[in-house]
Amino acid sequence: MFDRTAAIQQAMLLFWDRGYEGTTFDDLIGAMKLSPSSFYHEFGSKEQLYREAVDYYLNVSSSFFPRTLSSHRDTRAAFEAVIEETAAFFTNDASPAGCMISLAGTHLPPDLRSVADFTKRLRKLFEQALSRRLRKGVSDGDLPPGTNVKALAAYFDTVIRGMAVQARDGASRKQLLAICRVAMRAWPSRTPDSNHKSVGCAETRIAGGNFGHEARGEISSRIKRSKRP
Repeated sequence: MFDRTAAIQQAMLLFWDRGYEGTTFDDLIGAMKLSPSSFYHEFGSKEQLYREAVDYYLNVSSSFFPRTLSSHRDTRAAFEAVIEETAAFFTNDASPAGCMISLAGTHLPPDLRSVADFTKRLRKLFEQALSRRLRKGVSDGDLPPGTNVKALAAYFDTVIRGMAVQARDGASRKQLLAICRVAMRAWPSRTPDSNHKSVGCAETRIAGGNFGHEARGEISSRIKRSKRP
């Protein structure tokens, strides 16, 4: 009997490992043990299968993300925990390294624009979730009122996407956590003389950096305020 869920899981692993364009039709029907006619009957097209595989991936990969963001009262602790768990997920030996959403559907030809736009929307939703948590942090007093939430969310989204590429290139969990420690130095201080501390990545404490000084010069020159829909 055909196991549709198992077939989608196999497709997910292929797309995750080889990318959308790098995964051929023969790769898919071979992994799912389907004839071409059965494939089209079941999924309709490669793109439709990809969308279902992405949904499956999100169920697997995103289970920790909303939980971790919401389970820590302190906003900085929540972001540190998200990055730490992301580092572990990206380097899990049981699955391809990195992130399927970050890597599988980025560089595609014009005729595959719908696939590229689909994954782009998913990445944007992730960044918007980071923004919502940061706005809550401002409301709760964890972040200064003048925090550029959009830029800070874009910054951490960029860090996480970069970690996906590093993992694909062979970086270890330890190396990704080192990136985490550097990234958290950009965290805005609640006051100029704040001694606020939180548990850092992998239990390493990191002093809160002032986003308005060195980090701002490095980051804000690249990330400008923009209106989000």
